[in-house]
Amino acid sequence: MSERTPLLHYRLSASVNESGEHRRDEHEPRSPATVRGRSAARQPPKLNTFFGVVIPTLLSMFSVVVFLRIGFVVGQCGLYQTIVMLLVAYFIISMTVLSVCAISTNGALDAGGAYYMISRALGPEFGGSIGIMFFLANVCGSALYVLGLVEAILTTFGISDGSALPTGYWWSLLYGTVILLLCVLVCLIGAHIYAKATFLIFIIVMVVLGTIFISFFAVPFRTVQLPSHRNASLSPTSANFTGFKLDTLLGNVQADYVVDYTTGVMMSFATVFAVMFNGCTGIMAGSNMSGDLKNPSYSIPRGTITAVIFTFVIYNLLSILISCTCDRILLQQDYGFLTDINVWHPFVTIGVYSSTLSAAMSNLIGASRILFALAKDNLLGRFLSPAKHTSASGNPWVSVLISWVFVQLVLFSGKLNTIASIVTIFFLLVYAAVDLACLALEWASAPNFRPTFRYFTWHTCVLGIVGCAVMMFLINAIYASASIAFMLLLLLLIHYLSPVSSWGCISQALIFHQVRKYLLMLDVRKDHVKFWRPQVLLMVSNPRCSVGLITFINDIKKSGLYVLGHVQLGDLDVLPSDPLQSQYDSWLSLVDHLNIKAFVNLTLADSVRHGVQHLLFISGLGGMRPNTLVLGFYDDIPPQDQLQDSSLSICKFSDNSSQTVDPEDQNDPAFHFPPVRGGVSVGRGGVWGGKSMGPQEYVCVIADAVKMLKNVALARYFGQFDRTQALQGPLFVDVWPVNLLRPDSAAYVDTCSLFLLQLACILNMTRAWQKAKLRLFLCVEEGRSLKGTEQKLKHLLKELRMKAEISTVPWDSQVALHWQRQTRSEKIEDFPSNTSRVSDEYLQAVNKLILDQTLRPPAVRFLYLPRPPADTSRYHDYLNQLELLTRNLGPTLLIHGVTPVITTDL
Repeated sequence: MSERTPLLHYRLSASVNESGEHRRDEHEPRSPATVRGRSAARQPPKLNTFFGVVIPTLLSMFSVVVFLRIGFVVGQCGLYQTIVMLLVAYFIISMTVLSVCAISTNGALDAGGAYYMISRALGPEFGGSIGIMFFLANVCGSALYVLGLVEAILTTFGISDGSALPTGYWWSLLYGTVILLLCVLVCLIGAHIYAKATFLIFIIVMVVLGTIFISFFAVPFRTVQLPSHRNASLSPTSANFTGFKLDTLLGNVQADYVVDYTTGVMMSFATVFAVMFNGCTGIMAGSNMSGDLKNPSYSIPRGTITAVIFTFVIYNLLSILISCTCDRILLQQDYGFLTDINVWHPFVTIGVYSSTLSAAMSNLIGASRILFALAKDNLLGRFLSPAKHTSASGNPWVSVLISWVFVQLVLFSGKLNTIASIVTIFFLLVYAAVDLACLALEWASAPNFRPTFRYFTWHTCVLGIVGCAVMMFLINAIYASASIAFMLLLLLLIHYLSPVSSWGCISQALIFHQVRKYLLMLDVRKDHVKFWRPQVLLMVSNPRCSVGLITFINDIKKSGLYVLGHVQLGDLDVLPSDPLQSQYDSWLSLVDHLNIKAFVNLTLADSVRHGVQHLLFISGLGGMRPNTLVLGFYDDIPPQDQLQDSSLSICKFSDNSSQTVDPEDQNDPAFHFPPVRGGVSVGRGGVWGGKSMGPQEYVCVIADAVKMLKNVALARYFGQFDRTQALQGPLFVDVWPVNLLRPDSAAYVDTCSLFLLQLACILNMTRAWQKAKLRLFLCVEEGRSLKGTEQKLKHLLKELRMKAEISTVPWDSQVALHWQRQTRSEKIEDFPSNTSRVSDEYLQAVNKLILDQTLRPPAVRFLYLPRPPADTSRYHDYLNQLELLTRNLGPTLLIHGVTPVITTDL
């Protein structure tokens, strides 16, 4: 009896063209006439279900498994556990088959097979990392099959049998190199050569299988000599093929785990299950040929499921026949016993040779197709650019050569028993990723996900993912963990190296689905003051002069809604198209550039006032709508382009950290915003530049917001606000919670004052501003109890859980200026607003009072903003009063609150 090939010297997972394409990729541009003239000659005929799906999948799942593994499984586990194992294994792969059928029937696949499916569903990062692992799995698989074929040849024709083939490491490497060169030559000619040979290989395998089934019935009792390379201490040296006997069946139904004579490792249920499961892989060979099929939507589901059912029946029949006819010792000590019991011994050897060579060749083809697909998608930049080159017929010959080099390098490792399990885990990761892709598409409920194969649900996808994950860790927990870590490392690498793709990302569809669901659950009728947060609409005319204000408002949103609003004057009736659609990309690029968390809303209106009304009415969705309007101040300070001024270090930051970007290292994206113009502008922190609106309309905007129960904040002197510089050194935030335009009113606890305190506290809660010290200024007149007022304010701050330094500021002289300038008619006039006709001298005195209070200027000041007067004719005076009050104060927010935002309740 000749020496048998050890089981684990063969690649234990099937992968006949696991991910390769049997079609030629026509990607070079040609004229229509050329295409019509040459398409018939170059395009192979389309395949039907049997030739295009059933045959490749059957060969992929059978391979050498059926000849060398089935007896090993029955001998170790017994018939009962073998059938249970087959049921569990096929249940796992059936879940993945359903996902493959669903994705395959939702659109034609391009080169890359599983990589193409996963990357187009889950994005380039996830798909690319899985694609690289799939490429490596096919490379190692091809090398393993080549080495397995070398071992089989040496077993039959080696020197130990009197033949002329020498053995040894270098001889084995030489034989493997020659076999690999044969595979490379076939692949360089084209995948269609292998496709034509597929049917011939299938016939050979089926004939060999037929002789095996016939042998169980035709061959009489036979004594088989056990392999001579086993441990000499093992006994007996022979075993029996008994034919159909009840005693033989009863002796094989229970499990009997022994040491594997090829490795010396004690077998268990988990190790045998891992070995057996490799014979159930290869289910994607048919779906990878969708471009070569006459009707992919029809062929892939039916062909794949037919092949899976057929192999399941064959494995079970072989298990039962082996259990009824072979002694237990024969199954445990001779994995190549099918050769000895066959009606003609060379039949099984031919089957092993043909299936192994076919698998090695198809793995090489698969690796080259995956590499070609990765190169076409530019996932690794210039690193893979040579792999894009193809021949005139579309064969990626450079990818074939690169894959050949990788396989040859793996051949130098010799026996790759340990790598076999890693490769199997890589394949299982791919299957799990396909299930995940199908699950994501199903959960996203995208209207365009309409596969013609509907026999799947999200439950089958989850079961497939769980089953693949369990099998990975059952095979080898360490290798499984390392493979997942390697995949995550590749994911991060591709994330930073790959260009932006136009495939669409399933994550966006999933986010949309979840956001819509939770927005519907966000009931505005259940709003409570305890959970109030600012939701800001910041009006911006030209972002070039508004960077300082945009970044500052991002700090006070407190995880609330933040919307950048813009009004463009125009009439859609006289325009050929919507001019706003082309502007969104620039605005979104600005959001990315500043690294802020904001939405963008643009509108077209006949006036700025109407445009702001539009945005206040329609911005947001459901319970997420702006409750605070922020405007730049209306003044005559010339704006400055902050997006081009390198002296201003734009700070890219998030809510949790701040980071200064060196101006020399900045690569600002091309913003298509209009250039900054001189003249009247609504704030260097800017709302509207030029003369698109006047002071009357500006105050009308404020009045409109108050009528709509929106809080209002006017930002002044934020044109050159530099967040990075402001956060350096001693940091102060000054708060003046009194209406300075009403010196006769000294209330500190009205709605507006409390709103002002709340915003200052929110700014102080931001991580970057936590070191800031709040300074609260209490304006008092002579004759009033200073300590009593201060104690009341301290008690209020304690109840509101706010920390601030309180400073009392006498302002008798300023108040005196106010009353001295009042005429009798003004004294008796009733003003139904929070403003009064104060003199310019009074406002200048108050302005000086504010400036004189601090030796170190604060980073920002918060001032009380009274509501506009009811008399619209006084709007201009109202704006002039605000200008005098805030002149030269530095970055200042004038704040008016209309809704309660603070509670002392738990």
